[in-house]
Amino acid sequence: MSILSGVSDFFGLDIGTTNIRLVQLHGGGKAKTLTKYAYTPVDSRIAQSDAKADQQKLVQVIRDLLNEAKITTRNVAVGIPSQKVFTTVVDMERLTPDELGKTIQYQADSMIPTPIKESKLDWALLGDSPTDKTKVEVLLTSVTNAFIEGRLDMLESIGLNVIAFEPDTMALARAVVASDAMTPQMVLDIGSKSTDLVIVMNGAPRLTRSIPTGAEAIIKSAMQNLNIDEKQAQQFVFKFGLSKDKLEGQIHQAIIGTIDILMSEIEKSIKFFQTRYIQSKLDRIIVTGGASTLPELPLYIANKFGVNVEIGNAWRNISFPADRQNELLAVSNYFAVAAGLAERNE
Repeated sequence: MSILSGVSDFFGLDIGTTNIRLVQLHGGGKAKTLTKYAYTPVDSRIAQSDAKADQQKLVQVIRDLLNEAKITTRNVAVGIPSQKVFTTVVDMERLTPDELGKTIQYQADSMIPTPIKESKLDWALLGDSPTDKTKVEVLLTSVTNAFIEGRLDMLESIGLNVIAFEPDTMALARAVVASDAMTPQMVLDIGSKSTDLVIVMNGAPRLTRSIPTGAEAIIKSAMQNLNIDEKQAQQFVFKFGLSKDKLEGQIHQAIIGTIDILMSEIEKSIKFFQTRYIQSKLDRIIVTGGASTLPELPLYIANKFGVNVEIGNAWRNISFPADRQNELLAVSNYFAVAAGLAERNE
C-alpha cells in the first residue's frame, strides 16, 4: 500500500498508548502547509488491548477525534507502533531488484521473528554494505498479518481508507531530521511507556529499537524514592528534572537511576552502530516525546555522549502562519509521528 504522487487529501494518524494524534497537510513541494492537527487522550489499557469491547471503545475515541477536528478526507496513513514492528539491516548478495526480492522472500524465515506466511514483509535497498564491499545493504521490516488486518478492519469500520501503514520510527525520522542531513543522526522519542530510538544516515534508518523505559518509569522511581503520590511525582519530575540545585537535588537523586538505565541502552545502540559503520560518527541526537521536556535532560545526554543534542521540532518541514508558532511549538514534542506520516509523498 503506497500513496500516489501528488495525492494531498490524506491525514497522518498516530494511535499511541496514551494519546491519539492526527495531522493533515495540504499542497506538494518541499514544505506542505498545515491544515489541521488534533489529539485526544486514550486509556492505555484500551489502546493496547486486543479485546473486542476495548477495540470498539478505541474506534469511538478515533471517531470522536475525527469529528472534533472536522477531518473531511477518508484517506489515512497510519503509524505502526515500534513494539509491533521488526526492523533490521542485512547484507545480501548483489542481485537485480527482482532477484533480490525473491531471495529475501526465500530467506525471510531466518531473518524475521515471525513465520513469513503470517507476516507482511517490506524491504529497501540502502546501498553498498559497509562491512563487505561485494554485498549490498538492505533494510528489512516485518509486521504480523494479524496486527495489520486488525487495524485495517478497525479503521475501515469508521469508513476510513488506509492508503499506507508505516513504522512509527520511519515517520518520526522524516519529521524531525533535516532532509539534507548526510551525517548520522539519532532520534530519541521518549514516550510514556517506552523510548523509540532510530539512527538515520543518508535519509534511511540504519538502526531502530524500542527501549521499555519512558516517562512512567521515571515518575515511578520518584514516587518510590521520595514516598510521594503519582500526581506530585509527575509535577516534581517535570518541574525540576535533573537539576541538582533545585529541592537540594532530591528529584535528580530519585530519578537518575532510571535515567541511567535508559542511557546505558542508548550507549549500546551507539556502540552497535559504530561497530558496523566504522567510517561514520554520530553527529547529533534529536530528543522528542513527552519526557524530552524534562529540565536538563538534553544537557545530561549531551555531556554523557559528547554529541550535539537538540529538541526535535515536528513542524520543521511544514509551513504554517507565523502567528501560530508559539501554539505549535508548545505541542511539537507530541506530534512527530503524526506529522511524519502526513509528510509522506512517495
